[in-house]
Amino acid sequence: MDETAKCDVVIIGSGLGGSAAAHVLKDTGLDILILERGDFLKQGPENWDVAEVVLKRRYDADETWFDGDGMAFRPRVYYNVGGSTKVYGGSALRFREQDFAARDHEGGATVPWPFLYSELEPFYDKAESILGVHGLLGEDPTEPRRKAFPLPPLLHEEVIEVLAGRLRAQGLHPIHLPVAIDQGPGGRCQKGSPCDGFPCKVRAKGDAENNLLRPILLKKTPNVRLWTNSRVDRLETDPGGTRVVGARVLKEGRPVLVNAAVFIVAAGAVNSATLLLKSANAHHPDGLANSSGLVGRNFMSHNSTVVMALSPLKANPTVFQKTLAIHDFYHTGSSSGKPLGAIQLRGKVKEEMLRNKPSSIVRLFGKQIARRSIDLWVMTEDLPHPESRVTVDRDGRIHLARRMSNGKAHAELIQKTRQMMRRAGFPLCFVDPRGVSAIQHQCGTARFGTDPRTSVLDPWCKAHDLPNLYVIDSSFFPSSAAVNPSLTILAQALRASEHLKEQLKA
Repeated sequence: MDETAKCDVVIIGSGLGGSAAAHVLKDTGLDILILERGDFLKQGPENWDVAEVVLKRRYDADETWFDGDGMAFRPRVYYNVGGSTKVYGGSALRFREQDFAARDHEGGATVPWPFLYSELEPFYDKAESILGVHGLLGEDPTEPRRKAFPLPPLLHEEVIEVLAGRLRAQGLHPIHLPVAIDQGPGGRCQKGSPCDGFPCKVRAKGDAENNLLRPILLKKTPNVRLWTNSRVDRLETDPGGTRVVGARVLKEGRPVLVNAAVFIVAAGAVNSATLLLKSANAHHPDGLANSSGLVGRNFMSHNSTVVMALSPLKANPTVFQKTLAIHDFYHTGSSSGKPLGAIQLRGKVKEEMLRNKPSSIVRLFGKQIARRSIDLWVMTEDLPHPESRVTVDRDGRIHLARRMSNGKAHAELIQKTRQMMRRAGFPLCFVDPRGVSAIQHQCGTARFGTDPRTSVLDPWCKAHDLPNLYVIDSSFFPSSAAVNPSLTILAQALRASEHLKEQLKA
């Protein structure tokens, strides 16, 4: 017989969604158990070693998925306490007001959210305060915010300040990129260390572990426990299939059945959908919460490309580059007046990062390019499509069939980026598109809405089919917008968890 355990609330995953749920529910006095399939990410010199992180992929999950053609690939996913926020770049942008409505794009239309921006606005405020977001009120013409940022904007270094002036001379509106990082007087950040895509060995990044979960654990909150190295393989329902009653866990190699009253799945859009599909039973033959047939469908992950712009004779000595963004093409940037997306500076490219790129020119001249380039992340909305989906085969292997969308808009935004940078004095632009394994902004596999026929979750992230099952991660997104998803994940996780807290009190 399997080992058994019991609690009031099970939270599966310790990324932003799961950690936010623990943060909100900790004061209820309920017995809360967080299950994380990975371990704490160790702080050490390897965190900032480009060869270890980029070339050897030291922190990526050692896992194989399969694409729509059955070809194996190793995804860029992270199984550790804090989830993918341990390696994210800290960009913390709100969705624009228009992102909550149905919008026409070059490649099709989006699906509206079940509420307006105003519903999430106070939780955006809370999320920014929790993460410690830097920014400047009033300079972004597309942003709907009314309150000042918790912290002042990150200062541009000299090369980036010059670039901002040249962009303004073109009639554009460069802004200070909102970033969640402990930088400034007395801050932990050591400028010049790798950041974007790297774990921070000095805990300067505003992430799920540092800002949400770690304070709970350090206070030794008696009713909150964390099990690491504990992978949930299946959820079990009662005999009638009306409620979830247990999670089958492989805890450090041994099977444990955890019983609880409430189950919160927050394992990431792909793995949350996978868990629901693998938990099929006689009452739920297509997987839990899947009466709509939408679990695993409408997978989205931004169309993203890196553009490295340089002037052959000018070095770029910038050490913290991720301070500027441009949203001038966000709403009406295309030739037909439709949305294009966002452009923001990314962490400074290093020579080692270019060694395995497809372009022979980039590989050959990688050192020279890295010393001179200003590096931009170009991001266009990926549109929902039912055939862009996650499935699980008989052996439990994950298949991710991505149906790429909105490609024309993305190509147009890349071209506008190149033109913009050439006019700013950077005539050479090298383009580095992200591959199938780059799913850092995954979302959409269990969309929320008001109609159980066309959505998996209600607007509070509760499954329509099961009254004690919640999915609180990026799975709920009905559309992906064209800004980084982290702040919206956290804002909705806080909103949904506050609602659940009140329900549990009743």
